[in-house]
Amino acid sequence: MNLTERIAYIRGLAEGLGLDENKDEVKVINAIIDLLEDMAYDVADMENIVDDVCNQVDEIDGDLAEVEEEVYGWDDDESWYDEDDFDEDEDDFDPFDDDEPYYEVTCPACNETTIVDEDALIEGELDCPYCGAEIEFDFSELKDDLQALDDTDEDDE
Repeated sequence: MNLTERIAYIRGLAEGLGLDENKDEVKVINAIIDLLEDMAYDVADMENIVDDVCNQVDEIDGDLAEVEEEVYGWDDDESWYDEDDFDEDEDDFDPFDDDEPYYEVTCPACNETTIVDEDALIEGELDCPYCGAEIEFDFSELKDDLQALDDTDEDDE
C-alpha cells in the first residue's frame, strides 16, 4: 500500500467513526488528514522526479561509457587505474611518489599552475588544462647557458 492509499484508508476510518464535524477535535483531525494527503501527493511527485533523474543519469553514464571507449579504448570493466596499484590501508597516497621528476608550470594566459612530467617539457608544448591555451617551452637560452658552461670547463682544463 502506497502513501496515498494509506491516507485514504485513514480518512475512511475517521469518517467511519461518525464523529460530529462541528467539534474542534474533529476539525483538527480532518486538517491533519488533509495535510497528510497533500504531503503524500508531493512525495509521489518527488518520487517520479527522482525516477526521471535516475533514468537521465543512467543515460549519461551510458553515453560517457561510449565516449571513454572511443577516446581511451576502455571497456566497461576497465578503468584508468589498476585497483591493485592502491593500498587501501595507506592514507598518504602520493601520485608523484616515483623516480620521475615533475615540474610546476604556470600558464601565461590564465596564470593557473599545473604539474607536468619531463616528457611534456621535452615535447616543447602542451595545452593548459584550465583554459586550453597553448603553453610553449623554450629551452634555447638553457642550451646557450649549457654551451657556455661547457666552454668554461674546457678552458679550465
